[in-house]
Amino acid sequence: MLEAFVFATVLCGFFGIIWKKNLMMKIVAMDVMSTGVIGYYVVIAARDGLFAPIVSDANKGAYADPVPQAVILTAIVIGLSIQALMLVGAMKLAKDNPTLEISEIEKGNTP
Repeated sequence: MLEAFVFATVLCGFFGIIWKKNLMMKIVAMDVMSTGVIGYYVVIAARDGLFAPIVSDANKGAYADPVPQAVILTAIVIGLSIQALMLVGAMKLAKDNPTLEISEIEKGNTP
């Protein structure tokens, strides 16, 4: 059930990128889709019976793989930096154009 909600979040972000005409709404939709993808990895990686790979004397059994955790943390940081870069680009476009509607920006910038 949780996987279906996470997949619906990814789809909402994807369709938001396709259907929204405002540049800020596209950036927000991309962030929603990125959050859904990261949430999907977290849902898949969260399994019962796995222990954190911490050095101790006790032999607990199956350990969780730390590599996917590191990859997800890296994806979060890269997603945040890309979103910040897109927002700076949108601010520059907003300074040059009175609107952030993509059709209006394309009309004003065509030769």
